Order: sequence, then C-alpha cells, then structure tokens
Amino acid sequence: MLVLTRKPGEAIHIGDGIVITIVEVDAKTCRIGIQAPPSVPVYREEVYKRIQEENLRAAAAARPDLEAMADLFRKKD
Repeated sequence: MLVLTRKPGEAIHIGDGIVITIVEVDAKTCRIGIQAPPSVPVYREEVYKRIQEENLRAAAAARPDLEAMADLFRKKD
C-alpha cells in the first residue's frame, strides 16, 4: 500500500480498479492509502500537471520539418 500525506483540496489522479483508504485526518492533512495494480499510474496533482506540461513541451519540440526531411530523400540530378 502506498501512503501519502495530502492537504485538503489536493487531488490524486487514478485509473480504474483503485481502492482508496483514508488512514488519518488531522487539522490540515489527510493521510490516505491507495491500492492499485502496478500498471496503473498514481500521481499527486502537482506532479501529474508537471508531467502533462513536460509532455506537451516535448511534443512541440519534436515536430519534424517535413519539407526538410523530404529534401533528404529527393533525387539530386
């Protein structure tokens, strides 16, 4: 079981088939336990958002220049 300490209002994004158990609640935090298959990613909200931002940046940087690639394969006479 993965146990995280979270503050009220912070979210965790989870796939299907997950069991969430509240472990402890005090004035400012809530401790929860998460049971999930190893194939299901579980992230704190701020980490999940950072991954999404990084993925978008990587996808934008990886856009190839198709015309330049076509020039590489054109026959030169």
